[in-house]
Amino acid sequence: MKKIAIYSAAIFAIAVGCKTAVSETETKTLSLDLQAKSGSNVSGTVEFTQKNGEVSMIANIEGLTPGIHAIHIHEKSDCSAADASSAGGHWNPTFTKHGKWGSESYHKGDIGNFPADTDGRGTISFSTKEWCIGCGDPTKDILGKSIVVHEGTDDYVSQPSGDAGGRVACTALIQ
Repeated sequence: MKKIAIYSAAIFAIAVGCKTAVSETETKTLSLDLQAKSGSNVSGTVEFTQKNGEVSMIANIEGLTPGIHAIHIHEKSDCSAADASSAGGHWNPTFTKHGKWGSESYHKGDIGNFPADTDGRGTISFSTKEWCIGCGDPTKDILGKSIVVHEGTDDYVSQPSGDAGGRVACTALIQ
């Protein structure tokens, strides 16, 4: 089930003569369910919250093999293929090389790696001012993309995808 909720925390408008200045503080939340792909039993949720110009993501995932897994934002909002190949490659609106977030070169979709425990459960949280929810800026807006969980670890070196293995779960970020 996909849900998007936009909450306005406060909207202020100040009229001065003929000029109007508008300052807006808004919280947006996007909650999504992961779909199993590539014959896996992976499931979970991904939630994005935008507040004060920063987007936070938390993913809770289960059904993974124990060990380290990669998670990325991919370029298309399409998880229809059995192997999630319909999601395309990593979201890379700035046309840079793949790498670890915060390094000299990385894709905006290069979220990173997270561990799955012996029961196959993993959690990852991430925050950045380089994303937005529905702002319309093609270099920041995560709507119209997808989240993909991989069976393996992102090596942060192999181009263009980090050699993270098959796609075991996917969810589309609605437009």
